[in-house]
Amino acid sequence: MLCIIREETDPYFNLAAEEYVLKNFNRDCFMLWRNEPSIIVGKHQNTLAEINTEYVKQNNIRVVRRLSGGGAVFHDLGNLNFTFTASGEHHQLVDFRKFTLPVLEVLKSLGIEAKFEGRNDLTIDGRKFSGNAEHVYKNRVLHHGTLLFSAMMNDLSSALQVDPAKFEDKAVKSVRSRVTNISEHLKSPLTVIEFRDLILKHVMDSNTGAELYSFSESDKTAISRLADEKYKTWEWNFGYSPKYNFRKQIKTNGGKLEINLEVENGVIRKARFFGDFFNKLDPAEIEEALSGVVHSERPLTEALAIFNIEEYFLKVTREEFIAALF
Repeated sequence: MLCIIREETDPYFNLAAEEYVLKNFNRDCFMLWRNEPSIIVGKHQNTLAEINTEYVKQNNIRVVRRLSGGGAVFHDLGNLNFTFTASGEHHQLVDFRKFTLPVLEVLKSLGIEAKFEGRNDLTIDGRKFSGNAEHVYKNRVLHHGTLLFSAMMNDLSSALQVDPAKFEDKAVKSVRSRVTNISEHLKSPLTVIEFRDLILKHVMDSNTGAELYSFSESDKTAISRLADEKYKTWEWNFGYSPKYNFRKQIKTNGGKLEINLEVENGVIRKARFFGDFFNKLDPAEIEEALSGVVHSERPLTEALAIFNIEEYFLKVTREEFIAALF
């Protein structure tokens, strides 16, 4: 087994690194890594339905889609992530208990009684500190999990706080649980790096022939290319979302305004506006203009630049109208 400590904290690079190792390394691998503030959404999720768009924008939180299914998770430098990649018979690949056992064993050595519960969670006193997901590629499996160690819980809550009434779709929805940081349960204080090193030592001691490995320059070049071509793109992170309907109602000085959008592959196919607002010009002109526009702030702002919004929705500002589209 190759054990890889990754010092990079760029979420685009780190998600790309997982795919690169899964598809290009033949040996089993174990990796520990951290991300700067980011939201990592599951492969089959509607990204916009999982994030608090305004909070994410204000706090410069990156949003990245991962290879595996499951729900959205918040990462920061107080969150430690672990990844196993392994080969085997297809029916034996998916095994959440096997890959989370080393974490439970390390916590037990620290005097913490943690449990595997549900489909893929680790808990302490009934509160979740780790969510896990897996992705199978040919005869290889990628298992990864989050470990809340000293994460900023307020940021976690705010970044993932979404109004469920805005979206109607068949995408996988995240399940919010009561959560806790591992650091709150330690008998003696540890830093997240010291905790990382304990897990690394335990995995290496438990696997005969385990050895440390660092990415080569050619590895890093290939991973960076994959990050640029896939994990940094709007098409992967937002456009890959399943078809959805978006609905939002706002109160303005001009009255109530309800936005309804039908979105497919991240592109608006149909827009309709309802409400008790007054208008000088027909809002149908804006509905038509939004058809075919990417459901993202910059493309929408550019598409609306030619319109005097207050002529179509009296006493509704351009800023209010654009904000209502998310």
